[in-house]
Amino acid sequence: MPSQAIQCNPLEVTVGDKGIERAIKHLKRKMAAEGILRELKRRRHYMKPSVKRRKKASEAARRRRKRSKIEMI
Repeated sequence: MPSQAIQCNPLEVTVGDKGIERAIKHLKRKMAAEGILRELKRRRHYMKPSVKRRKKASEAARRRRKRSKIEMI
């Protein structure tokens, strides 16, 4: 099964008088908001479908426990 192509708008950051360090920080913030870094980390290593299902189930259980803990308070 081929991987799905993701269409993203190009990210642009202007470097003003604040300097390159500020522009890099702004770029990283934009990339995190778009989910680019998360997608890159996810694609870095192959995960078997069975492992993927188990991970998805364990994450859902963790979210349920967290939600129930918050509701008890």
